[in-house]
Amino acid sequence: MPDSDLFLRYISIIAAMCMVLYGYDASTYNSVQGSKNWLAWFGLTSKSVYMLGLINTIYSIGAIISGWFVGGPVADYGGRRLGMGLGCLVTVFATFMQTFAPKGNLACFMAGRFFVGFGQGMALTAGPVYIGEMAPPEIRGVIMAFWQTFYSVGSFIAYWINYASSGRDSLGEWDWRMVVIFQIMVPIIIMCLLPFMPETPRWYIQKKGNLEGARASLQRIRETEAEVEEELTVIREALEYEKEAISSSYSALFKDPSVRKRIMLAMVLNIGQQLTGQGSLNTFSTEIYKKVWTSDHTINLINALNATFGILFTLNAVWTVDRFGRRWMFIVGALGMAMCMLIVSIVGLATPGTTTKSEPVGIAIVFLLFLFIFFYKPTWGATTWIWTSEVFSMNVRAQAVGMCSQTQNVAQAIFNQFFPLFLTNTGFKCFFFFMAVNLLLAVFVYFLIPETKQVPLEEIDVLFGGANHVDKGAQMLGIPAAESGAHHVAEKDGRAHVEQTENTVYA
Repeated sequence: MPDSDLFLRYISIIAAMCMVLYGYDASTYNSVQGSKNWLAWFGLTSKSVYMLGLINTIYSIGAIISGWFVGGPVADYGGRRLGMGLGCLVTVFATFMQTFAPKGNLACFMAGRFFVGFGQGMALTAGPVYIGEMAPPEIRGVIMAFWQTFYSVGSFIAYWINYASSGRDSLGEWDWRMVVIFQIMVPIIIMCLLPFMPETPRWYIQKKGNLEGARASLQRIRETEAEVEEELTVIREALEYEKEAISSSYSALFKDPSVRKRIMLAMVLNIGQQLTGQGSLNTFSTEIYKKVWTSDHTINLINALNATFGILFTLNAVWTVDRFGRRWMFIVGALGMAMCMLIVSIVGLATPGTTTKSEPVGIAIVFLLFLFIFFYKPTWGATTWIWTSEVFSMNVRAQAVGMCSQTQNVAQAIFNQFFPLFLTNTGFKCFFFFMAVNLLLAVFVYFLIPETKQVPLEEIDVLFGGANHVDKGAQMLGIPAAESGAHHVAEKDGRAHVEQTENTVYA
């Protein structure tokens, strides 16, 4: 494998590690709810339903504020690396607030939760944009698949630390503090490695007008000088059109009808990702499993195994998303999850026991929930992030990705505030709701979501009724059709064809 390809995958993996922060935090809160020491430290009980929901919601509020109003501007004006680095720094600071919150001072712990969300809102905006802008279209889906894989890695680390710490009386309050404080590990690693990564060539040209910086960045991740010069031409042409014909500011989010359309579609996909059932299962699986088992140690082991299999299942996206396409992944995933939710409801309602179930029934339910994540992880888990990060034009990409991805937290904040009560009042009937949502999502994708597999970022606007930014930019710059970036892209892209009519290239 060429050195440039290896380096591209290396820096993409570092950026994807930002997703560890998200997976670790969601699993951390799920884990500490099972600690009697954590509940006692803050004067809570397992029946403090509304307060438990609020503690989770405060994280989402921080992430929403950051993703909507801070993450995009930081990544655009300071660079994608700065966005990731600042997000990691805030997360480290907030982790210490949670770990060493004074006894009974729930406000301090909740403030830490807020700032963890705030930091992650920045990192989770800049990370996927960085990966999408560095990867060539033919392997963009494969590399972005690692983004969701690292969510599972975060869950894996958190749950196994929790399993190792639980049930050890000698640890006292450190049975939950150990889980919380390890959240600083990955952000520190990312901050140490970021200075040695190049900034994206699109950012160099868009914000700095630095053609040589963009060329140097591309030379580290492309195999030949010809590829470097072709991509530079494509970027310059697209940016010229976006600056002159649309807007170089965020007003393009509202002025361009095709951008508005993409924002609405992406928001529905990101909200749908949380309403598949995964958001609630990941945050409240401990409470769900308590309806089957009474042993905290057993529940912690199941959560840890769930996270372990989650990594393996997510890796399926690496070989499927660019082979079968985004639409196929969404539809198959939604139908598979709907089937699992239906069977879980039937098994839970048709078997004896109201507060706890027999062990064979419990094993069957756990198997079905594991099968659920088999369908979820490579599809609505990974593919939602892939689709969201690649459908926006350069002038609005960071802000649009931040806004759309944080609708996950909007949905989670609203729904998870009520899910504990929903689960308490309806029991296994609540899974019928998730079944219905997944069926609706499959229909939504079938009729409204276009395929983006292997489409160059600069030409993706055409799929949504917009202009070909590369083609239009070439005309503005006075570049002959045969020398334009659109021409080069179309020549080497198997899905495209070139038609020259009145000096215009259509790909």
